[in-house]
This record gives sequence, structure tokens and C-alpha cells, in this order.
Amino acid sequence: MPGQAGLTAGELAAGRSGGAPADGHFWSEVKARAGRVSQVTAREPGSLGGLQLVKVAVIGATGYTGAELVRLLARHPHVELAALTSHSFAGQNMDRVYPSLRGFTRAACEDLDPVEALSRAEVVFLALPHGHAVVVAEEAEKRGVRVIDLGADLRFRDARVYEEWYGLKHPNPALSARAVYGLPEIYGREIAGARVVANPGCYPTSAILALAPLLKSGYAEIGSIIIDAKSGVSGAGRKAQLTSLFVECNENVHPYGVAAHRHTPEIEQELSRLAGEAVRISFTPHLLPMSRGILCTVYVNLKEGVEEEELRRLYEEFYREAPFVHLLPRDQWPHTRWVYGSNLCHLNLKVDRRTRRVIIASAIDNLTKGASGQAVQNLNLMFGWPETTGLEHPGLCP
Repeated sequence: MPGQAGLTAGELAAGRSGGAPADGHFWSEVKARAGRVSQVTAREPGSLGGLQLVKVAVIGATGYTGAELVRLLARHPHVELAALTSHSFAGQNMDRVYPSLRGFTRAACEDLDPVEALSRAEVVFLALPHGHAVVVAEEAEKRGVRVIDLGADLRFRDARVYEEWYGLKHPNPALSARAVYGLPEIYGREIAGARVVANPGCYPTSAILALAPLLKSGYAEIGSIIIDAKSGVSGAGRKAQLTSLFVECNENVHPYGVAAHRHTPEIEQELSRLAGEAVRISFTPHLLPMSRGILCTVYVNLKEGVEEEELRRLYEEFYREAPFVHLLPRDQWPHTRWVYGSNLCHLNLKVDRRTRRVIIASAIDNLTKGASGQAVQNLNLMFGWPETTGLEHPGLCP
């Protein structure tokens, strides 16, 4: 709902006034923290320069979303990486598996039972295949460990929808029903008080942010929504499969999951809640020959009398206190490279006067705002920190 992000934006302002690094000092702080990494093993556990750190476990740390979590958390000023689990890379340091992390963390991967990892943590990130998160989340709840699940197991308020689209029997529908959907721009207050957060999918994040103000306003013809989405190859995960091979992807673009993609019901669930009525969409994703990034182009018929100026004011007000969502100038349309590696979402819109249809474009990084960056944003809200903590960096462009 508009303004719910205002609570967290207010916390952001309070945090900055209380001594959090201003933009001009951010990179110097990062360098200072990087310089301290070599001393981390020698410091008192759970503290850094006298600051008590929150102990974090990442279950499934060496997939793309898990590694992105480690990249972001290694620079986070308020957390300690207490456990990183990986079956395939057990015994290896993360900076050996991902040399890009060298100088930021020496944490080792362990082939731990996920439940055992909970004994070390105050919050656990679950970057597991579908169907494996619930048993860990159940045990975490019993132990008072907070949960942020990056998979789909807890995203659906009605577990029957999950069962239909994922082909798995849900082991705990009640847990799924009470988990908070982790889209901070919509559910900031709920996330702040949550013990279990279901991190949204990548396509749903981009699509919902593109449509939320419009559907909340009542200006849309609900039955007319078309979402044309394009993603980089990392969205398929870090596994060998034919469609992800270089020769198959390079110089090639193709649709997949047509009228059957698993993110369809997740998008519909959240849009229905925003609109206050059932929403059905036409959603077609495409695979592009790039590593990361999502671009959604959304088409919606407008009710009579709605003009572009009014829509721009609507979007600006809705996201006024959302630090990562930006409505670009009229003549500047989102590019995936502008948000690459960042937690940003870039939006723009245009009303086609001939068809009375609005076209909305939304660009995010599928691994950051579409997964791990958003998970860290949720962590910040859950612990009362400014929601930008550890995420204050621009896209990598060019």
C-alpha cells in the first residue's frame, strides 16, 4: 500500500542522522571494512569494533543467489557470516569458490545439515531448491531463529496454488499462510515484525513493482494485463542444462514457459491483493544471452479519462519513500545494465493515446533486487536497520 515504505524510509533518515555513512563517505567506509577483513578471525566472535553482530547462516551458499547473498553480507556492517552450507564445495573457502570475494571473506563452506546450522544463527537465509525449505523453516521457528526463504515454498497464502503449479505436496500450509511476502515497497511494516519472510521471485518483483500503483489506484482494466519479460541466463541457476549452454544461448532469444511459468500465480496473487479483486494475467518470459538482469514490459488498458500526467504523479507519490525504486524521466527508458549488480528498480511509463493503453517498463538485476539484495533489504527491516544498509551502491555501468 502506498506509504507503507514510509516507515522504513523514516528509519533510513534517522539512521543517517545517527551517524550512518553519508553518500560521500560510503566507499571510504567500504574500503575501511575491506581492510579489516583480514582481522575478522582474530576479533572477538560476534563483534566488530565493539559492535554486536547478528549471526547469519546461508543454506545453499554456492549457487548464484547464495553467492550473491555472501557478496552482500560480507560487506554488511551489522552481520557475521556464522555458517555457509554447500554439499558440492564443502571444505573450500568461499573466496576459493568465487575468487571475486577474495579480500572480503574467508568463510568456509561446510556440508552441514541445515538444521544443525541453525544452532549458530539468529537468522537463516534459505537458498534451496523448491520443496526443501519448509522443514528447515519449521525448526528455525521452534528455535527462535528468523527465516528469509529465497525459494517458492512459502510465497503462497493458499498452499493449493503452490501444489498445482510446482507439483509438490506442501508439508505445512499454515506456515506458508502466515509467512510475510517480502516485497518491502508493499509490505514494509509487516516485514519489520516478521519471523518468517518469503522472498519474492525475480519476475514477480519486477512485474509487481511495475503494476502496484496502477492496480491500487483502480485505473486499470483488470482483465487486460500483458507482461512481456526477459531475463539473463543466471535466472536458471548454477547447474548444467542444455538451454544454458553458451552455444544455445549466444545470439539467440526465445520465449519459454509460455502460459505455464511458475511465477504466474505469484504475480496474480499479489496483484489481486492490490486490486481488491481476482486478477488474471498473460505472462510470457524470454531468455536473453546475458548473465543477469530482467526487463519487463507491461501493457494495460486504462479506464476512460486517465491521463499520463496523472499516472506519473501516482507513481512518484507511491514510491516517494522507496529508496530503491526510481521513475525515470519521460525520455529515458530502463536499461538492464543501469541496475546491474544493484538493488535498484528503474521504471518508466507511457500512455498510448491511440489505444488507451499504458506501457510500463521495469528493469532489475534478477540476482540482487530480484533475489539476494531484496533478501538483505528484508533482513534490514526485520532488525530495525535502515533498509539500505549494505546495499548503497549503484549499478555497474558500463
